[in-house]
Amino acid sequence: MARTNYSLKMEAEQIARAKANELPISPKHAIEITRFIKGKTTKEAIAYLEDVVALKKAIPFKRFNRNVAHKRGLDKWDAGRYPVKASSEFLKVLRSVEKNAEYIGLDTEKLEIFFATSNRGRRQRGIFPRAMGRATAKFAESANVEIMVREVE
Repeated sequence: MARTNYSLKMEAEQIARAKANELPISPKHAIEITRFIKGKTTKEAIAYLEDVVALKKAIPFKRFNRNVAHKRGLDKWDAGRYPVKASSEFLKVLRSVEKNAEYIGLDTEKLEIFFATSNRGRRQRGIFPRAMGRATAKFAESANVEIMVREVE
């Protein structure tokens, strides 16, 4: 795994950040989750993602919504899904950024997610054996996730 820098170069004392490289989740799910949690507080985001893992609330899919069915309870949108695996990985990153904020002396009750991004990670190549001695290529996708928070009044 290569070490990469943060995509947003900000050096401030009131900013906490966390990053996870090459998480074994769908990049499309990661992009939709980051779009949804941006602008929320960390407590709101964690509570909502825990409901997604419990299949109680859905994440609205606004970009990658081709052939995505309607889900009940979405506000101002109809297409959505329950990305359980990606949500559980995001919960780990959100808890990590909360711990980082607590370490530098920020109040964890007032943290707002002002920057969240995710993009495709490396694809690991594999093969899928077929009949008659043939094989088909199979790729395992990954995603990179960055979250930055600041304290608001």
